[in-house]
Amino acid sequence: MGSEPEAGQKTIKVAEGFELDLGAYELRRSGHVVKLERIPMEILLFLIEQRGRLVTREEIADRIWGKNVNVDSDNSINGAIRKIRRVLRDDPESPRFIQTITGRGYRFIAAVDTPAPEPAAGPPIKAVSDEPVSIPPAVSNPGLRRWSVWLGAAVFLVAVAAAGFLLFSARVRPASGRLMLAVLPFENLTGDPAQDYFSDGMTEELISQLGNLDAQHLGVIARTSVMHYKHSQEPLDQIGRELGVQYVLEGSIRRDSDKVRITAQLIQLKDQTHLWARQYDRELSHLLALQGEIAHEVSDEIQVALWDRKPITQPAQQPVSTQNYEAYDLYLKGQYFWNKRTMEGFERAIDYYQQAIAKDPGYARGYAGLADSYALMAPYGAASPIEYMPKARAAALRALELDKDLPEAHTALALIVQNYDYDWQTAGREYQRAIELNPNYATAHHWYAEHLMWRGRFDEALRESERARQLDPLSLIIATDNGAILLYSRQYDRALEKLRTVRELDPGFPRVGGLIVRAYEQKGMFPEALADLEKLRPLYSSWSCSELAYIYGRTGQKAQAGIALTKLKQLNMGQPVDPIVFAAPYIGTGNKDEAFFWLNKAYAQHSNALTGLKADPLYDPLRSDPRFQDLLRRVGLTQ
Repeated sequence: MGSEPEAGQKTIKVAEGFELDLGAYELRRSGHVVKLERIPMEILLFLIEQRGRLVTREEIADRIWGKNVNVDSDNSINGAIRKIRRVLRDDPESPRFIQTITGRGYRFIAAVDTPAPEPAAGPPIKAVSDEPVSIPPAVSNPGLRRWSVWLGAAVFLVAVAAAGFLLFSARVRPASGRLMLAVLPFENLTGDPAQDYFSDGMTEELISQLGNLDAQHLGVIARTSVMHYKHSQEPLDQIGRELGVQYVLEGSIRRDSDKVRITAQLIQLKDQTHLWARQYDRELSHLLALQGEIAHEVSDEIQVALWDRKPITQPAQQPVSTQNYEAYDLYLKGQYFWNKRTMEGFERAIDYYQQAIAKDPGYARGYAGLADSYALMAPYGAASPIEYMPKARAAALRALELDKDLPEAHTALALIVQNYDYDWQTAGREYQRAIELNPNYATAHHWYAEHLMWRGRFDEALRESERARQLDPLSLIIATDNGAILLYSRQYDRALEKLRTVRELDPGFPRVGGLIVRAYEQKGMFPEALADLEKLRPLYSSWSCSELAYIYGRTGQKAQAGIALTKLKQLNMGQPVDPIVFAAPYIGTGNKDEAFFWLNKAYAQHSNALTGLKADPLYDPLRSDPRFQDLLRRVGLTQ
């Protein structure tokens, strides 16, 4: 390995003990071979040949692949330069060998000692087929230029013979210039389904780490969407289309008694090539610390693979105790039930979050999960928020005490001060702070879109809803609330189209049925509204009785409206409900005095449903009444 080159070979000496043995087609340092793949080697030779001069990316592509080969080589060049820098131990921010000229190309800046030219041709270079490629003798440019021309010719022949291979890393950039990545659920190879929590935890941790990597240039799909592909057999190109991504990260986990093996690979979907793959073998001790460690390593690899830059230094992590890992495990189970968006799901989630906090009283994410659950129980359960919102506020504030930069806690607090305090300015700031901390947090975009909708800023709300959809494209609740924005902006046909699509995917999904009924009502399609209402169960819930009374009132069937209203009052006597549900029946029958009585009662109880006063077409018949304007002012929606 460390012997001198044989006669007839050429050796180019580079700074800091590096040398290029052109005869052996090797890069060496201090006499020892340094492994460098074919394309990076050829680019290095080209840059050395042109040392001191700016070499554009177009020139590199032409030299390596030729002008007649249709290759989007952007990512290939980035990856090759990264590999060259790695073996040369070159820092892109303080380069000693290769200087990057942003947006243009590269310049080789190290000292080079080239040998005297020889007339004899070098040895043949092997193509993909392993057959020698005939190299013509030099004609005009001796020395290194002759070798570079020969290498370029050889590579061009290889490219023509194996064009598919040369497409291996063509970058696909969306029109916005922002790449989208999905971390697919890591496969549990232990054979024990009880170990799924560990593979799911790895998936969650990587989504979180990568989501904070470079949000301006990289969007990461949320957990709720990627979990649709757990144990699925869909081909990668189909997953890419459904999620709207250009790259996926997939992997697997295998555990023994005290060891764990984790593999991860980054795949470009355009041609399904592997940009890189890694395998990690570790002691199975502090599992949560292991997840964080691997997530950081994967983040670094993606950073240099996609952008050819030095990884951002991650802060050293403190050792994680078994107790903390158990809290994290319980938190993940809570998230699973919270995402069901049902009262039963919220109750199960609260139980797991409380167990997590009991295991680790300093666990901020557990408190944020509690805050989210309590905050949603009032609107989903049609119950008075006085029971739940103080608990939600206490949990959110405790989460922020423990971690002031936790996006989930800022998002939860925004929802609470919006729905309970009607403090729109603070809510807006908290949503924006959450998005600033993690621009890839889909729930923050989702709830902020709803916030803008309630304030009548429908165009902005639709744009923010689209950002949420891009990050969580298979989320039914995001799609449903996108339909709500269309409904409240009086685009009823578009709203129905969106909402019917959601119902086709999940006929029993909460909230969507009620919005469809409301859209039919506002279009005057009362038979359709009644037919849809009858499909919903339970038929005689407080909400459905309210809607029945409203529809019968609008259609002049006062006796039927009275029966539904009586049923609603009976339900309220057994289990008090949010007073807001009494407003719709009286609006439907034209009894404004009673409608305002119940609206004011809802205000006294801090009903979250009053956030819809400005946007919901239900209240259009009341808008000219001074009492409505006063109520709108008290709820903070006159600005």
